[in-house]
Amino acid sequence: MRPRSWAFDIAIAVAVAVSGILEAFWGVNATQLQGPPAAEAAVYVITGLLLVIRRVTPLWCLAGITAVSVIEFAIFGAPEGLGVALPGMIAGYSVGRYVDRRRSWWGLVLLAALWVAWDLFDPIVTTPLMRLEQLGWFSPWVVAWLVGALVRSQVLHVAQRRAVRTELEARAAVEERNRIARELHDVIGHSVSVMTVQASAVRRRLTSDQVAERQALETVEAVGREALVEMRRVVGMLRQDDDDFDRHPAPGLDQLEALVAKFRDAGLPVTPHVVGDGAESTPGIDLTAYRIVQEGLTNALRHAVSPHEVEVTVTHGADDIVITIRDDGSAVAPHTEPGHGLLGMRERVSLYGGTLIARPRERGGFELIARLPRTQDAAGGDATTQATSARATIAQATGGGAA
Repeated sequence: MRPRSWAFDIAIAVAVAVSGILEAFWGVNATQLQGPPAAEAAVYVITGLLLVIRRVTPLWCLAGITAVSVIEFAIFGAPEGLGVALPGMIAGYSVGRYVDRRRSWWGLVLLAALWVAWDLFDPIVTTPLMRLEQLGWFSPWVVAWLVGALVRSQVLHVAQRRAVRTELEARAAVEERNRIARELHDVIGHSVSVMTVQASAVRRRLTSDQVAERQALETVEAVGREALVEMRRVVGMLRQDDDDFDRHPAPGLDQLEALVAKFRDAGLPVTPHVVGDGAESTPGIDLTAYRIVQEGLTNALRHAVSPHEVEVTVTHGADDIVITIRDDGSAVAPHTEPGHGLLGMRERVSLYGGTLIARPRERGGFELIARLPRTQDAAGGDATTQATSARATIAQATGGGAA
């Protein structure tokens, strides 16, 4: 238990004990007093202070309240008032709230025993009809137990939904990572193939006395071919048997118009805007940007109601690419949990260190804003520099031509 929970339970216990003292000595909230006021006050204080452990051991708390009360009833007679009813209600609620369903039934047994003792040892109740009327005093305890059981079931239901949602999010993330790996296989495989072919072309132009250079390039070729084989093997493991694997080249933003045309044919009023000179970006970022536009338009087609316009804006900056998709339709229903598509986009954007914002618009509709940096980090910059240097070396070795 947290300190706040302890403080709350101690406050409840003190309040119940003080209420019992006021009832025993001054008759506050009392219907009928029995026995010496000191004895009655002592019982009320003990039963009140037992509520401190109502969350730690709810059944023992209720058992202690029942035992102390029954002993006092048997010796001095059962009083009538809030001092008897309140501890039983709070303890009964605690049993229903914090004890598992099978064991919580013992709480009803203890409450029934407490009510039977209260009814039998009440000197005012003398006829069977009066004892039957006293059954009304048992109902608040049962209601408190039922409320506790209901709260417990609701809390468990929320926890289960949270666990299922977490599992679904993790599964969606894994599926999207596998999909990204399969799509990037062609991109990376093409780059490795070009490197291998270029190394082979340079090796053929070497003279017979350039033995060290020839061995180095042969090593590059061999490593490149091995890398391609390993990539195919790994991606083959990630691919499921029922995957509809696309054999076409990986798409990019150069196919934006064709993508928009497909959604227009489906009835979505899409207006594309491209801002900037469209500076060259890596194939992976280009593919990710295309998939974000595709998924954003898919969400608009599924969830936007009667949109008049869907704007797709791709802004090419010097350091990043910003993709904005806005619609002016009304959502079918507020979505409190992200779908698989949104989770997939977050995976893709985080892969390149970008950011993604998905939110309702103030004037209606929905907007999706994604930012993809062109440069990843220092290491990525070094790799770009090395690649540029390597291309220059190959160009020099081949006499300035392209292999």
